[in-house]
Amino acid sequence: MSEKADFIVIGGGIAGMGAAARLAPSAKVILLEMEDAPGRHSTGRSAAIFIRNYGNRTLRALNAASEPVLKEPEGISDESLLTPRGELLIATEDELASFDSYLDGAEGMERISAQDAVDLFPLLRPEPIAAAAIERAAQDIDVDRLLQGFARIARHNGAKIVTDAPVSALTRSGTTWTAETPAGTFEAPVVINAAGAWADVIAGLAGVDKVGLVPMRRSAAILPVPAGVDVTRWPLVASASENWYAKPDAGKLMVSPADEDPVEPHDAWPDDMVLAEGLYRFEQAVTMPVTRVERSWAGLRSFVADRTPVVGFAQKTSGFFWLAGQGGYGVQTAPALSQLTADLCLGRSSPLEEDVIKALDPSRFA
Repeated sequence: MSEKADFIVIGGGIAGMGAAARLAPSAKVILLEMEDAPGRHSTGRSAAIFIRNYGNRTLRALNAASEPVLKEPEGISDESLLTPRGELLIATEDELASFDSYLDGAEGMERISAQDAVDLFPLLRPEPIAAAAIERAAQDIDVDRLLQGFARIARHNGAKIVTDAPVSALTRSGTTWTAETPAGTFEAPVVINAAGAWADVIAGLAGVDKVGLVPMRRSAAILPVPAGVDVTRWPLVASASENWYAKPDAGKLMVSPADEDPVEPHDAWPDDMVLAEGLYRFEQAVTMPVTRVERSWAGLRSFVADRTPVVGFAQKTSGFFWLAGQGGYGVQTAPALSQLTADLCLGRSSPLEEDVIKALDPSRFA
């Protein structure tokens, strides 16, 4: 026998869990997660920082809409999910065009000198720095508390979270979708495709036009810092062309080559050569030699061509809702996009500007 609901959410990352949390007070929700626990892939491997100026105009609007929830996460957590960090952007002479482009329209970005940059992140070499700026309001996000808070809200309101449930078939008969999984068969009039890197795969199972989603690998490594160096209060530092960034992490440094290599959806792992090249670029910018990598990992950031998320009902297929393509912005936009998903699915008005909602709509690919 099939289990029935009002909404089936496919994917238990931050997007799918947020959607389930916002829908559950008003509808019966079943969330299907292919792994043994939610958040195993991109959500659990995020750099976890809120940067208001990260992304294009649409994403910056979503960042701004999400920030109040992250600061005062009523029902999600008893305290703020944000802690001060700061984002330091530095540019060599060759990166000045990228630097100026990033600062164009940015809010709260303060241009500073090369020496100021070194004062903030003392391992930097001052000589290559042709320009620098700091977004002091950038903050770390407690991703696990956000994910678990969404899960708690969903469960409290009757949502069922089913793990070890990869969708093997997704068919529509009349007004009902049927999702077949090893954990059972589930039915609902609306399917929400929050499957991350697998979102186009899910669309293919459903016979829905794909949106050209491209999963891209992003690698990272944990490096020890020199003895006696306390990095706790240092900002995240990134090159203006985004070919590396570094962030304090539990007394050490997380360094990423900021790679975006197209791959098939899978349980990602780092490419040793890509990681080595990125660590070399980082090494050229700092006074610290890279002598040891304590551990490394990779995750998938999935983009469509315009690098804007895809959120809304499919144009040609009834009851199929896209919540995908968040790229590297999924955690910090989750509060806004989960609320928008619930508003659109339940026929409510959204506080987001109409042009933002239109920029997210899958109909733009028609």
